[in-house]
Amino acid sequence: MEKNKKLNELSATAICGNDITSSCLYVSALSIMYAGQYAWISLLIVAVVLYLFRFVYGEAVGALPLNGGAYNILLNTTSKSNASVAACLTILSYMATAVISASEAMHYLHNLVEGIPVFLSTIIVLAFFMFLMIGGIKESSKVAIAIFIFHLTSMVLLIASAVWFIMGSGLDIAYSNFNTPVKYGIPIALFLGFCTAMLGISGFESSANFVEEQAPGVFRKTLRNMWAIVSIINPLMALAIICIIPMLTVNSHTETLLSYLGHVTGGSTLSTIISIDAVLVLSGAVLTSYVGVSGLMKRMTFDRILPQVLLKENKKGSSPRIAIVFFLLCASVLLITKGSLGPLAGVYTISFLLVMAYFGFGNFLLKFKRAKLPRPEYASPIIVFIAVLAVIAAIYGNIKLHPDFLVVFLQYFVPAMLLIFILLNRNKVLKYLLLLVRSVFLTYKNHLRIAEVLLSRKLIKLTKQEFVYFSKADDISALNKAILYVFENEITSKMKIVTVVNKERQVTKEFMSDFDALDRAYPEIKLEYVQIEGEFVPELITKLSEKWGIATNFMFISSPGDKFPYRISELNGVRLIM
Repeated sequence: MEKNKKLNELSATAICGNDITSSCLYVSALSIMYAGQYAWISLLIVAVVLYLFRFVYGEAVGALPLNGGAYNILLNTTSKSNASVAACLTILSYMATAVISASEAMHYLHNLVEGIPVFLSTIIVLAFFMFLMIGGIKESSKVAIAIFIFHLTSMVLLIASAVWFIMGSGLDIAYSNFNTPVKYGIPIALFLGFCTAMLGISGFESSANFVEEQAPGVFRKTLRNMWAIVSIINPLMALAIICIIPMLTVNSHTETLLSYLGHVTGGSTLSTIISIDAVLVLSGAVLTSYVGVSGLMKRMTFDRILPQVLLKENKKGSSPRIAIVFFLLCASVLLITKGSLGPLAGVYTISFLLVMAYFGFGNFLLKFKRAKLPRPEYASPIIVFIAVLAVIAAIYGNIKLHPDFLVVFLQYFVPAMLLIFILLNRNKVLKYLLLLVRSVFLTYKNHLRIAEVLLSRKLIKLTKQEFVYFSKADDISALNKAILYVFENEITSKMKIVTVVNKERQVTKEFMSDFDALDRAYPEIKLEYVQIEGEFVPELITKLSEKWGIATNFMFISSPGDKFPYRISELNGVRLIM
């Protein structure tokens, strides 16, 4: 994809929509399992929560429209280590989504075509979308659009056939189902149904992870479109099932419930269409994972959390190495679990819901720390509080229903976070390794000389990266906070402090005296003060980045005031740190 071409509303909605709209294939059965005939109400409650999150996401990403989702919001409102937790959860969520969706798609295909090896086919699906992603997001979006349109058409056809069936057969089954006693009592049944139904909004967070690839104004439309579709289809589908299929029969067709509904209302032809649709849209959810994780991992690589070797792009503007790494991670998980999706359900459930909660917390931090940032919409604190509370309740409910989910989740999350921690602190790790090598150097002098040289070079290369902070030269405490942030969150030994001076802004002698004191206070970092005549505009940032060879995401500013004429998205990736 040419870098100046952005995704339009349909393309962006299709990419993330295939994931969230595929939920109707399983979420109805899950919610009916616990909420019974009141499952459609639980699904409506989920629609209300998702409506609140439209504003939570709209405000946060509107203020900071950069790839990375919850990671990006936390990176610009708190420390890099805190942001990395959200990133780790997001990657785990995408891994579980990709593997589960690909496997479920192949199970549907196996039911359509006997003899299809599910395990091998799952690997092939994961590999197919890896190559599709390498071909470019624009080309991938064409496949996503075709799948998306076919899926929506299939769902409308299924709902229409259900209405026609009810008109001809009456509501006897519905009366019987609604008179069936609820196992847990109505309030608890609705709560448990809500908790399981919350898993049906996976994909809603994906649009925020590739917002930079979307045309201006598209992001908010993707949120609106995804909310509208799942708010209509999911409750209607659950209601149709309750009106047409006896409750006992529902429980015996949980794996392919919509296909069975199609068979009841439209015969084998409609059942086959729904099964084909399931294969396609679940495969489309794999593409959603690739697109979302690519945007996130690319941003993490720019921020030097992941190895820089992943950044290399092809002519289409995609990062093949990121796609390959994600494929290898998914394939390894599939091999470790031997195709059993049970363990991954726990990883998917908790990681996805925690990402939603982190986004809510990030929104709160944005209000407190970045209040002056312009944003296209505003979510009141009570809306954010209710949304986060609902997600926390869903996490609690799912762990209460499946305590083993927490154990399995931790088995994946702890090693992943350990790896991220090592990458974040690899300068310290290299120093310890260097000390270890030198401590045994005398004994194994010849063998370890090469190791010492390699470690020393790697350490020097890491700390050689220079950072830039644009200072207004009016508040030495703000400068101190900026230096402290870089010292605690980045691996470097050099930092340029830049002030753009003009008739309205000049640097005082008092400030320079305070700067000299700060320079002495941080001997670990070489501070260089630079004054530039002119105006602080995006073109200046680009010019300095090219002149000094410092990427713009290694440049920082404090939160701009109300009179600042530019949005953060116009500053070419410059980060906020205060």
